Amino acid sequence: MSNDVNARLKELDIALPDAPAPAANYVPAVRSGNLLFVSGQVAMDANGLVRGKLGENMSVEEGQKAARLCALNIIAQVQTACGDLNRVARLVKVTGFVNSTGDFTQHPQVINGASDLFAEVFGEAGKHARAAVGSSSLPLGVAVEVEAIVELQED
Repeated sequence: MSNDVNARLKELDIALPDAPAPAANYVPAVRSGNLLFVSGQVAMDANGLVRGKLGENMSVEEGQKAARLCALNIIAQVQTACGDLNRVARLVKVTGFVNSTGDFTQHPQVINGASDLFAEVFGEAGKHARAAVGSSSLPLGVAVEVEAIVELQED
């Protein structure tokens, strides 16, 4: 596997989407020192927002796919913010929010969709601390939202 993140994306046959514009009054990413705080990214595919509620009308596998889409949007935001994905030293922290019923308990498995992609794309640098949280609703009815803190290499 290549150490070049762009080559790895190509090897994995992954085309990054355009970094989504904010849906409200915030910025997609803020840099403080060598840390890049990426705002929550929701699941979007070619048909638009991926809406649903785990434990009601979505399977864990569908939730994992939604989390993976969130991770792709995070990577796109990082690319836009720093200009070069090879500047990523490591993913520090990922927080995933799962739109779910009160009795749904497989939040970690859903957010693995994002975590697995980060490890595939960034290798060891993609391994991160994480929280996977259930929520009774998410903005616009989306199934999953993921945010991340990324450490960048020194300028």
